[in-house]
Amino acid sequence: MSNHVLVVDDDVSLRRVMKLQLEEAGYQVSVASDGEEAWRMLRESEPQLVITDLRMPTTGLELLSRITQAGLRTTVIVVTAFGTVETAVEAMKLGAYDYVTKPLDFDALVLVVHRAMERQNLIEEVQTLRSALDQRYGFEAIVGHSKGLLRVLDQAARVAQRDATVLIQGETGTGKELVARAIHHNSRRGKRPFTAINCGAIPRDLVESELFGYTKGAFTGAVANKEGRIESTNGGTLFLDEVGELPLEAQVKLLRVLQEGELAKLGATDPIKVDVRVIAATHRDLSAMVEDGTFREDLYYRLAVVPLRIPPLRERREDLPELIEVLFERARKRHAIEHLRLSPTVLQHLIAYHWPGNVRQLENVMERLVVLSTSEVISTEDLPPELTAPPRPAPFWLDLPEQGISLEALERDLIRRALEKFNGNQTQAARYLDISRRTLIYRMEKHGLAPESAAKEDL
Repeated sequence: MSNHVLVVDDDVSLRRVMKLQLEEAGYQVSVASDGEEAWRMLRESEPQLVITDLRMPTTGLELLSRITQAGLRTTVIVVTAFGTVETAVEAMKLGAYDYVTKPLDFDALVLVVHRAMERQNLIEEVQTLRSALDQRYGFEAIVGHSKGLLRVLDQAARVAQRDATVLIQGETGTGKELVARAIHHNSRRGKRPFTAINCGAIPRDLVESELFGYTKGAFTGAVANKEGRIESTNGGTLFLDEVGELPLEAQVKLLRVLQEGELAKLGATDPIKVDVRVIAATHRDLSAMVEDGTFREDLYYRLAVVPLRIPPLRERREDLPELIEVLFERARKRHAIEHLRLSPTVLQHLIAYHWPGNVRQLENVMERLVVLSTSEVISTEDLPPELTAPPRPAPFWLDLPEQGISLEALERDLIRRALEKFNGNQTQAARYLDISRRTLIYRMEKHGLAPESAAKEDL
């Protein structure tokens, strides 16, 4: 039942007020007087959200433990007295989403319920998409529950139900084709062909004949009619990987496919109708290519009806432990090596590494570790050299605003913040910024951050 909330509390009057408040907020509410009654109701109809008091017959902690052990997807919010917050923290360690304290602030309660329900809806949509995809499409490789990844998968789940053109952007190795296959497989075209073409792998002089086909006699060597990849995908989904590598001549013909639903074979006088959904992918900045004149602006906007950006692994580092476990286990099973594990030190190196090649690089490293293992425990000696090298300083990532940025103001702010970080100690601030103390003082004076006013004397 959508928006279904189960309220569990042995206080009849509080139960009644919570029910009224949540119903006014638009939720469908059931009530239970204790954990046993709630558990019976949970087995009959799994609500999206449970709000349970901690202190009652069959306590809220016992109910939460049952929900967790049974693998129910229900989100749990616990209610506790002001003086027993420690118990609520324990509940959150067991899997509760959040807690509220008595006496209840009902406006705050509705806000917490709203946030929890949004999260629950997101999880359910992602789960629906994942469950619809079998393993032969590799979607299970997109492991993790980081906010950025879930956002992309939620968007993919939504767009799968429509027939819009999708542009998937992301660095090499992030899993762009996996997402494309997932969208196709969960769409109305799921039983029709899925054709993946790497535009950068086709010789430029063969792109048009490969994509659009040709007629007999169209050129020397064309001894028979040839069906192009787009025509053979009719009714299905065409995945154009590295679409930025398409020559301008082919871009014109692809635009016609998207606008008119028709293509012109080489040597043909009349176009033929086609019905394909196009999903494109690239690691390049197509908008910059439009500025340079190497990619057609009209084609760019036709492709980017629904843009999806897959975050690189460095932006979802919280997913690394789960990814490592899944990919290592998959490699171990593939090579039938039963008793093999990673040492804690190896795990630390894997988690600390910046993974410029993203998930594909991590998958290859797991494969290498399994194949070359000589003992039951993989140690640091088994790691590739790049994973054991001294860690480089983490790059400073800065979102660049569209309206531009003042480099002078940025430098001034960095110096000010470094001084604040070390309580005005110039030597420590200079070391942190990787400059000499003399250079720091010069730049402080340049930006009006005089040593006497902006920093303490070094001790």
